[in-house]
Amino acid sequence: MEKEKQEKKPKLRRTMIGGQALLEGVMMRGKSSIAMAVRAPDGEIEISSSRLKPSGAAKRIPLVRGVVAFVDSLVTGMKTMLKSAEVSTPEEDTPSKGATSFAVFLGVVLALGLFIGLPFAVYWALDNYTPLHGNVLALSAIEGGVRLLIFILYLSIIRLMRDIKRTFMYHGAEHRTINCYEKGLPLTVENVQSCSTKHNRCGTTFLFFVVVFSIIVFALTNWGFAELSKINDVFGKGYMKLIIRLALLPVVAGLSYELLRLLALLPDNWFTNAIRAPGLALQKLSTIKPDDEMAECAIAAFNAVLELDSDPDAKTIDFYDRDFKKERAALREKLSEYPHEADFIYCELLDKKRGELDSVSTVKIGVVKKAREYAERRLAGEPLDYILGNSDFCGVKIKVDKRVLIPRFETEVLAEKTLEYIGGESKRVLDLCTGSGCIAAYLAKKSQAEIVAADVSDDALAVAKSNLGGLGVTVVKSDMFESIEGKFDIIVTNPPYVRTFEIDSLAPEVTCQPRVALDGGEDGLHFYKIIAEKAGDKLNEHGVILAEVGYDQAEEVSKLFSAIGKTKIIKDLDGVDRIVVCEK
Repeated sequence: MEKEKQEKKPKLRRTMIGGQALLEGVMMRGKSSIAMAVRAPDGEIEISSSRLKPSGAAKRIPLVRGVVAFVDSLVTGMKTMLKSAEVSTPEEDTPSKGATSFAVFLGVVLALGLFIGLPFAVYWALDNYTPLHGNVLALSAIEGGVRLLIFILYLSIIRLMRDIKRTFMYHGAEHRTINCYEKGLPLTVENVQSCSTKHNRCGTTFLFFVVVFSIIVFALTNWGFAELSKINDVFGKGYMKLIIRLALLPVVAGLSYELLRLLALLPDNWFTNAIRAPGLALQKLSTIKPDDEMAECAIAAFNAVLELDSDPDAKTIDFYDRDFKKERAALREKLSEYPHEADFIYCELLDKKRGELDSVSTVKIGVVKKAREYAERRLAGEPLDYILGNSDFCGVKIKVDKRVLIPRFETEVLAEKTLEYIGGESKRVLDLCTGSGCIAAYLAKKSQAEIVAADVSDDALAVAKSNLGGLGVTVVKSDMFESIEGKFDIIVTNPPYVRTFEIDSLAPEVTCQPRVALDGGEDGLHFYKIIAEKAGDKLNEHGVILAEVGYDQAEEVSKLFSAIGKTKIIKDLDGVDRIVVCEK
């Protein structure tokens, strides 16, 4: 039993991935990559990742690499902090670049004054006005103690500020995520939240080592200056000591980095734990227990770095970008009853053909949100064509909205058959009950026919005009043949043919379409009777009528049209009797 427990115990993992808290997010930095995950105001986690430049020779030289790493971390930290502000802060509240640069400069000056200038001022005052004059060891220890006290007070005060408190919470999320991974646990919110907010490689521990080494280095410097001042009193001047302190900061940073790096490599024991203890204790001030959403951010940033570090071919991503394959799959799952419509949505939003979607790797979050919005409307019963604002009809993009009937695949057969009757001749064609103008638009693009498109609905005619503009089609408002002038070689029509009592029982995506375009009267034949009665007078000799009919109406309509001439029935692609043709 004991053996089974040992086998189930997670295997510890060593990683050199480190991080930094950002404004409403976390930055993680690995061996070859860096990633930021920031919670945007709308609640989405935005991720940005990039490859790091290869390390130079300076990063392999002891002490020097510490200085390089320190400067690099300051520059990178400031850049990522500012970039996170662009995501986490509403645009109107984001300061300008000039104001930000000035704030950064002012912050550096204040930090140097607070942590270098003020402790030195205490040292100088004690050296000149107290019995401690000349006691280099005591004065250096006091200076270091003052610096440490200022650091502790500084952290204690700023953590009370709301925004800083949240940043410290993200700092805790960063530590917990790294600890979770190093424990060998799966990176879930629950596992991350069970880990410690302290970590051995924390910058807070590094700053504590800076204080310790500053005591040692500055003590040696003070002793050296005391000896040199016996030769030349310029070495006893306060300004010279302050300048040397500033000049020695890189040395202090280099020593601190080497100690932090060494402790990260050494195993846990009483000795290493004793050295780490003060820094870990200070982390109680710079880290706060995060909430679950903060843990999600840290996990997202860590996973992004882990993926890039482990796969040199993995693609980087910028804020507001999303993995298109994942988003496409998610939308298809959401629209599980008609997954192909998810592709049509993205085709419209990305202006791509369906066959081109496989080549898309990333997509902006704005597009993803619009696609999700469209999916919600589709699930509520709204037809996809209304949502997209257009319909593909025989390869022609037709604008549609709630004012017109959505073109159906059956009607494409009607349009194609009409084109066959036109042939290569210049014939006069009437598109009766034109609706969106889809048939007229197709015929105008594919033939030399003179086309008149007619409808009784002002709304439908407005849409038809938007589709037929520039195609040379004459648009007429007419209640069937009432305002139609002249005769035609072909009359093509898709009139309302749904029986009145059947309309309300149809699917929601049908009933939401204009009732006037659906209602064919009690028997569904109202408009066919009008055509049978009056179309003959509007047809030239040997003229042809092509009419779309309901699934069970072909025989009855054929009988009605037989008074005009010879009729025949054509099936649609599903084998249903769909088109009645009548030649005068």
